[in-house]
Amino acid sequence: MPRRQLRVTAAADAPLRIALRDLRTELDVPGEFPADVLAEAERAAAAPRLPAYDATDIPLFTVDPPTSVDLDQAMHLARRDGGGFRVRYAIADVAAYVVPGGPLDAEAHRRVTTLYFPDGKVPLHPAALSEGAASLLPGQSCPAVLWTIDLDADGRTAATDVRRALVRSRAKLDYEGVQRAIDDGTAEEPVALLRDIGLLRERQEVERGGISLGVPEQEVVERDGAYELAFRAPLPADGWNAQISLLTGMAAAELMIASGAGILRTLPSAPDGAVGRLRRTAEALHIDWPHHMPYARLVRSLDPREPHHAAFLQECTTLLRGAGYTAFSGGQVPALTTHAAVAAPYTHCTAPLRRLVDRYASELALAACADTPPPEWVLAALDELPKEMADGTRRGNTVERECVDLVEAALLKDRVGEVFDAVVVDVKEGAPGAGTVQLTDPAIVARVVGGAAELPLGERVRVRLTRAHPGTAKVQFAPA
Repeated sequence: MPRRQLRVTAAADAPLRIALRDLRTELDVPGEFPADVLAEAERAAAAPRLPAYDATDIPLFTVDPPTSVDLDQAMHLARRDGGGFRVRYAIADVAAYVVPGGPLDAEAHRRVTTLYFPDGKVPLHPAALSEGAASLLPGQSCPAVLWTIDLDADGRTAATDVRRALVRSRAKLDYEGVQRAIDDGTAEEPVALLRDIGLLRERQEVERGGISLGVPEQEVVERDGAYELAFRAPLPADGWNAQISLLTGMAAAELMIASGAGILRTLPSAPDGAVGRLRRTAEALHIDWPHHMPYARLVRSLDPREPHHAAFLQECTTLLRGAGYTAFSGGQVPALTTHAAVAAPYTHCTAPLRRLVDRYASELALAACADTPPPEWVLAALDELPKEMADGTRRGNTVERECVDLVEAALLKDRVGEVFDAVVVDVKEGAPGAGTVQLTDPAIVARVVGGAAELPLGERVRVRLTRAHPGTAKVQFAPA
């Protein structure tokens, strides 16, 4: 039978529109940019502070979703004479446009991150910058923070340099197109090397005990004025591209630690009890986990398309909660400098158009590489940045979760009482019959409650929709 396509037309679904508006109010989401902020952005876009170093001869390219215009990163990959690789990674230089203490800066500290709603995004910076002058759009010369990272033949970092430069991207590529070109052998060498370097970096990640979970993402998709829900399984090219960003974040963290001033993204190691619980979950799901096999290697061996594996990977996400930001200066390096999922020191520095902290991280890395003190405006902000980022990240996560809940409810509001096929991906401890199920069609992840028997983790079940109403109740199921 053909799959039923469920769509919510934004213009026609008044409850969903009202619920999205109310969500913005409830979360105190910023509205339009103030006039003085827009005016400063226009002036800055017309006259940014340009760097002395001209690197526009490097044929950079970007890899982003097709509709993205706020392009933070551009890269060029090459082989080095004598073996190994050279990664050039240009990051939008937001500090070339934003005056510390000015209206733009104050508004960025109020917003902290770009927020994504089904009916539009709430950007960190005005479009004149984030989608215009500061974005690494193809054919546009603009200031950037240019990383040059040399790797040996095994993908290990051999040398790092970072400096301000004028750059110009040559092409805007997307993940699907990159994957297709690499797979069929038509990709030019700078693009084809994304696989070679990505695979080497993934091998390095496994060796140091890092974790990348390939769990399909549930996302809201807008098509022709309507919203749909879909599961998007990451392509290999997604992972290879992420490895370039991780490489840069790790290089920046090492520079910060060596200089004694920085802001790191940190995550403590999971307690033994949490890992023990995962081992029990693996046993319940009939997943073979030999005691000599590292957790990170097991995760990479699993296929998220297989229900038992998907359920286990969902449980693995519990070990990645609790990440935060750790700032330091004056040579007082903190006790915890690592991110447990990266299994190395790491910082956020590659998305300054969409995340406040990255602008500061770039400045700290530039100062460390040049062996000069960080700017005073950077040091003055360090104490408050971790809390600002924690609050902003929490709001962003809430927006994402609540928006998906609202669209789920809008999609299903006329189907209460129907029975669906699902897979149990989580079981609530101490509450028989309660947990989380994932429907394959439509692409919904929701709570299930009310059963007398414990839900069979990783197994296929039939569930009945018991409630779905945008704005008043989240989607909920019961065992059928």
